[in-house]
Amino acid sequence: MLHFSREQLRPVSGVAVFAIAGVVCDSLVGVAAAGINLWYASLVDRMISDFDSISGTEMRTGELLVLWSGTARFFIFLAAAAGFLAWLFRVRTNAVSLSLTGHRRSRSWLIAGWVIPIGWFWIPKQIVDDIWRASTPPGSAKGLINAWWAAWLIAWVTAKATWGLLYLFSIDLEGVAFALRLEVVGIGLMLIAAVLAIGVIRKITSAQETLRSTPPANSAPSEPPPASSAPEPTAAS
Repeated sequence: MLHFSREQLRPVSGVAVFAIAGVVCDSLVGVAAAGINLWYASLVDRMISDFDSISGTEMRTGELLVLWSGTARFFIFLAAAAGFLAWLFRVRTNAVSLSLTGHRRSRSWLIAGWVIPIGWFWIPKQIVDDIWRASTPPGSAKGLINAWWAAWLIAWVTAKATWGLLYLFSIDLEGVAFALRLEVVGIGLMLIAAVLAIGVIRKITSAQETLRSTPPANSAPSEPPPASSAPEPTAAS
């Protein structure tokens, strides 16, 4: 039996809304960036077939739009990450009170796990798995978490590959067009991961809010005080 009081569990709904809003905003900016990338890739295709058919103004406009969309995506991603981490810290704090077996990672790993090379492949998922296990009934399936994490990893690796092609290596125009379209694929994968992430946030939030609003199993309604056994006064004869 879990031994915790309702006062130990902190509200989760507010930070969950903040986290979901960040994910949605990041996704919308990603969709806009994908449209810009596809447009600029078609412009590069025209440059490949007939370089003189593209004016200098079109080239500069395309480059600026790609640069600005990438910058916007970076800052919106940071805001979305802050929202997700705020939610993660809150549900992790609650999960400590709920867990009977403890957690594999300390609190510091909630941030370090996302930035340590190689470790970010599995450490964040371990943290979420432990939160899930503490917050849901025993044996609850983790298919949603597994799908979210697989989509996130594939999307993140694709984004890294695109960034390397565009900014680290010297590539020709065909390579630029390929990298732009590869980034669109990565954005599509990020959208899938975003939908699944919202599902994970909602599922864990709902589980913890249910526990927070449910009275402990051993709480019983107070009984009325026993009736007085003193004899009632009788009227004088």
